[in-house]
Amino acid sequence: MSSIADQTISALRSGHDALVAFVGKLSQEDLVRPSGASDWQVSQVLSHLGSGAEINLAAVRAATSGGAVPDGDFNKSVWARWDAMSPDEQAAGFVEANTRLVEEYESLDPAARAELRIDLGFLPEPVEVATAARMRLSEFALHRWDVEVGFDPSATVSADAVPLLLDNVGMMLAWASRPDVLGGRQVTLTVRLDDPSRVFGLRLGERVELTDAPEQPDGELVAPAEAWLRLTVGRLGPQYTPEDVRLTGPLSMDELRAVFPGF
Repeated sequence: MSSIADQTISALRSGHDALVAFVGKLSQEDLVRPSGASDWQVSQVLSHLGSGAEINLAAVRAATSGGAVPDGDFNKSVWARWDAMSPDEQAAGFVEANTRLVEEYESLDPAARAELRIDLGFLPEPVEVATAARMRLSEFALHRWDVEVGFDPSATVSADAVPLLLDNVGMMLAWASRPDVLGGRQVTLTVRLDDPSRVFGLRLGERVELTDAPEQPDGELVAPAEAWLRLTVGRLGPQYTPEDVRLTGPLSMDELRAVFPGF
């Protein structure tokens, strides 16, 4: 049976191949179209993915070689270089940089995938390959959606990424949510997801947290799992919300969306 690291690296590869094929068909005009990320055009999303790939690659190589971990100055220099690129250069650079990162993950043998620890520079301690790869997959899958939804409002997060990302949502909520927009209201929802199936609680109060399924919820959110992922990162606007998303209880969808402003 393949490990979580194996599955995540496989999803990084399939997502990379699909997005590279998509980008290869884009014209110069397409690259400057608005993306699903509110402040970025398509080429800027690709720039973000490309610079992120470069920074991630440096971290993985530092772990495998025992070298120095890239610091904040390194990251700033990478971002500045990518920001100075033209849209065409950002698109081509993304393909090159992300290819190198995916190939680096694929080159890790079973022992490294199980035992290697990678210092990403912003966490309290180095993490295992599965965790580092899954964090990159979260960034990649959601920004891939940002690119594709600029051309197809019905675009969804890739099916092979969704199961791998669902269990990471809880750890992001503390910094990715804004419960204060509810003006002190306390609301507990049952969340029922499909594809894959999940049932749990969402408690909205002084903070936002996931819980076991509540016995007496105030309401219920029913949604495809990929739509739930997009909701938590501010990517479930009305124009991108599937018809089978349903919310009952004291909150409107607009109020729930406001809790998750995205980034």
